[in-house]
Amino acid sequence: MSLLSAQALSKSYGAQDIFTNLFLEIPPQARIAIVGANGVGKTTLLRILIGEEEASQGRIQRARQIKIGYLPQEATLAEEKTLWEYCLFGLKDILAVEQQLHQLEAAMALSTAPTDILERYGALQEQYEKMGGYAYDTTIRQTLSGLGFKETDFQRPIQLLSGGQRTRAHLALILLSRPDLLVLDEPTNHLDIQAVEWLEGYLSQWQGAALIVSHDRYFLDRVVNQIWEMSSNGLEIYRGNYTDYLHQRQERWLLRQQLFEAERERLEKELDYIRRNISGQNTLQAKGRLRRLSRYLEAVEKAGMESVVGRKWSVVASETGATSQIMSLDEATRRVHGLRPPRQHLPAVGLNLKPKERSGDLVLRTHKLKIGYSTEVQPLFEVPDLILKRGECVALIGPNGAGKTTFLKTLLGLIPPWSGEVVLGASLDVAYLAQAHEDLLPDNTLMQEIERIAPHLLPSEIRNLLARFQFNGDDVYKKVSMISGGERSRLALAKVSLTNANLLLLDEPTNHLDIPSQEMLQQVLNDYTGTILLVSHDRYLIDALASQIWEIEPDEKSLRIFEGSYTAYRLQREAESALSTPHLSTSKPIPVFKKKVSPAEKRKRARLEEVENTISALEKQIAILERKLENPPPDPLQVQKLGTEYMRLQEQVSRLLEEWEQLQHEEQTA
Repeated sequence: MSLLSAQALSKSYGAQDIFTNLFLEIPPQARIAIVGANGVGKTTLLRILIGEEEASQGRIQRARQIKIGYLPQEATLAEEKTLWEYCLFGLKDILAVEQQLHQLEAAMALSTAPTDILERYGALQEQYEKMGGYAYDTTIRQTLSGLGFKETDFQRPIQLLSGGQRTRAHLALILLSRPDLLVLDEPTNHLDIQAVEWLEGYLSQWQGAALIVSHDRYFLDRVVNQIWEMSSNGLEIYRGNYTDYLHQRQERWLLRQQLFEAERERLEKELDYIRRNISGQNTLQAKGRLRRLSRYLEAVEKAGMESVVGRKWSVVASETGATSQIMSLDEATRRVHGLRPPRQHLPAVGLNLKPKERSGDLVLRTHKLKIGYSTEVQPLFEVPDLILKRGECVALIGPNGAGKTTFLKTLLGLIPPWSGEVVLGASLDVAYLAQAHEDLLPDNTLMQEIERIAPHLLPSEIRNLLARFQFNGDDVYKKVSMISGGERSRLALAKVSLTNANLLLLDEPTNHLDIPSQEMLQQVLNDYTGTILLVSHDRYLIDALASQIWEIEPDEKSLRIFEGSYTAYRLQREAESALSTPHLSTSKPIPVFKKKVSPAEKRKRARLEEVENTISALEKQIAILERKLENPPPDPLQVQKLGTEYMRLQEQVSRLLEEWEQLQHEEQTA
């Protein structure tokens, strides 16, 4: 039985139809993504399916007692709780059982306890264990850490968290609550790559169903097995992940084009027969054919050729309401010639990037470069001596706050290096796309923004340029401060298209862009003959374009260089991680009959295991620092920093060892 289904679902706001006549079904354990252009109604559909908004028409059926966890794009939490307390709310079922156990423990201490209390306690204890009650502290820690929170954030009040942190907190809550159906609206928006990869791993083990709206194509490739494509024509279903969807979509486009051409040829022959016989001996046959052609054209115009060809006319007439009113021959001819071919490729992209002149072979090099601010005692990170050559595409990755934008601005000369030097090559014409679009003046109209960098363009030329970036009519007179994030991204790209640069520095170019716009941008950058330095969380774009990966490692305060694609980089990282993880014994343990233990003792055992894992992780970090101190860097301040970090980790291990010994002693004497 399906968890949720909908029939003939439609939504309108006044006279504007958002979507019409959708049929859908979500079976148990489904992994479904909804894709489509911005404004097509994806979020509206999610809200209707979960019951937060009413449909204009149609019916929705939900499984009895279904538990749905919904993540909106921006979670507005008004809780007067800490982050940890908020997460506990997602475990209320476990906490309720825990409270019952405490009540039974108190009752067992009384002489008047009923005789079956031990049996009840044992059954409840087994239920508690199956629910994960003895390890829920560890589960919360793993979930929060996986989503990018630090230990110091756990006790922070929700009200002091940023908007992005509140959305991540709500995501943690719904993951911990283990609903039957996860409904996630742009879940990766506020996550860095490491957190997104953790979420991918979590969802790969998820036993429930998931319905996801996301612009993260790499995430969809790794998580979903079905794609719903929403468009003005309705909902179209594809099997497989995002890459499978691209292949199937292309195949369908080709088949539709072939169908259209064959039908148009048939209709032209039909018109020719009618034209030759309408006034001759076969006039009755010609008029009959004209009547059939008239109703056929009316149905095609209402429902599309694919919905009409090869189907019984009684069914088509019922669905489309097509009449049998006969057209004139001229009208039928006009309508046949007016049939539009199906969309068989992405819309023509307005972004046209062609370097005006070729740069030198050497585009950029660095020498003993350290990135940071001169007002700070320590740099953010050190950079090995880099060489960037013409025609290469480099992806710069790293956690949020690692210094990626600072690095780009240092290369541009907008920020001086903490130390070292950056040397740019000859004949360079650089274009910089800022993540926050700081170069857009909020009080300017869109027309004025283009005119500011291209004063030679006529107003009609500016309007034509903006139209290629989907700004039409009076949109061009809107102020920058009044447009959305996606519209700002498109305006910034329109400005870049006018530069004719041979070196592009792009800081999160796909931010706020819907998937069709991302695909078009990827196509244009793939055809670009200049050099690209790309900062992005869009791993699909990185994997398609990058020939090098530069990764900022904040813990090491260094930049790591990898020659190859993102997929190859990820495989190497996974191999390194596997080598550093000790192999567990595969021998079967000897069966041991254990006595039942109290919840308090089980929590101690869970804490003991957590302490052991933490000590192991810290010892690995200490080993890395020891190797660095054996061959110290030339900078005395850096050596001092390494020594301070080494002592801090040693002290942390010492404290944990004391706690471990105490827990071991309590375990042995229990």
